Amino acid sequence: MRGIIHDLTSALGAEKVAVDEETLTAYAVDQAPVLDYQLPQAVVRAETVEDVQAVVRACAARRIPLVARGAGTGVSGGAHATEACVVLSLERMNRILDLNPDDETAVVEPGVVNADLNAAAAVHGLMYAPDPASYKQSTIGGNVATNAGGLRCAKYGVTRDSVLALDVVLADGSLIHTGHQTFKGVAGYDLTGLFVGSEGTLGIVVGITVRLKYLPREVHTIAAFYPDFRSAAAGVLAVGRARVQPAIMELLDGGSLVQLDEAHGSDLASRGASLLLIQTDGFGAAAEAAAIRPVLAAGGAVVTMEPNAEAEQLVELRRHSRGVEVDDQYRVGEDVAVPRSRLVDYVAELEAMAVKHAVRLKVVAHAGDGNLHPTFWVERADEGVDPGSLERLGAALDESVTVALAMGGTITGEHGVGQYKLRWLGLEQKEPVRELQRRIKELFDPAGILNPGKAI
Repeated sequence: MRGIIHDLTSALGAEKVAVDEETLTAYAVDQAPVLDYQLPQAVVRAETVEDVQAVVRACAARRIPLVARGAGTGVSGGAHATEACVVLSLERMNRILDLNPDDETAVVEPGVVNADLNAAAAVHGLMYAPDPASYKQSTIGGNVATNAGGLRCAKYGVTRDSVLALDVVLADGSLIHTGHQTFKGVAGYDLTGLFVGSEGTLGIVVGITVRLKYLPREVHTIAAFYPDFRSAAAGVLAVGRARVQPAIMELLDGGSLVQLDEAHGSDLASRGASLLLIQTDGFGAAAEAAAIRPVLAAGGAVVTMEPNAEAEQLVELRRHSRGVEVDDQYRVGEDVAVPRSRLVDYVAELEAMAVKHAVRLKVVAHAGDGNLHPTFWVERADEGVDPGSLERLGAALDESVTVALAMGGTITGEHGVGQYKLRWLGLEQKEPVRELQRRIKELFDPAGILNPGKAI
């Protein structure tokens, strides 16, 4: 153990290498409900590409596992420390290296916070489109690692759709550049797309070239309150049939509305049992909103008929609708996605699961692309609590995944597999697909030191 720490401090200096228990504990986990974890041997706070290369080479020489980490906002255990590993923090690599308003591109280091890039782009009338709920804390590198989505993905796509090029340190410490500065480019295999979503298992991303979009000059937000959740889900399909493309289409059930009321003193739950939030943007925002409102009203919704500040504030509340709780053994949020045509069916199944397994349920969803975040929970165990509550919670969680897969869905729409979802991966991806992925991993990381036990 002293060997790798000596190597790291010799290469980078003691000020970049932490071995105290407080730091090791803080960097050992992300926000996933994974209870078993290990303390790393050391936490290295890299500041340059050369720092990252030195860390990778030191770990490769001793076959020490290496876990790259951004802000630690992931919820699938992708940044959890593994046994005897070194955690490589990229949060200090937080410079915007270039922002070209004419090319509509930016080059950033992995530790740049999503919101900071958007603030810099806004000066030029541009935006970085992917906006995960954690955008005020999460880093672009972390977004790349999980191919993060967000509220605007209904119109603008997920992270992969905005990444043009990457600088990546491979498992032997060498540096490569993939992709291109142009919006189009099809030379060779798409290695950039391969690295996006690979959760640090194939290489360490140290530079990211992204495509920027135009910051909308006009935005219209619609709040539609429904008497039940299934009707709201049906409203999503009705908007699609009207062939209008909102930028944001978010769905919140009654439990989520109650939680928002408790946190913010609002009265949302008194206005309906479910809320569909829709935002249109661009020069056609008003016309698109005007086309959507009667469609929603025809489905039984009480619809805001004019743009208003309250509706826009609701969008911000939605970004935080998972609440302040951290998932643990008593409360688990999921990240499944189903085809939009099955959205109503899946919502009905979730409600039935909660009753069947006697667990609590609340659901928010990126309804525009069928990505749901159901949260199941039971009361914390103490004297008098049903000892089978955790078993019921686990059964509900497993069923939510198997039902989504049976409908043609996926176990994760945007959070990544990480460590937590590995138990379900085999249900979605069969052999020989999994074998092909293992062979790709072996090609890029033959010693298996990069984020072992994650993603595949």
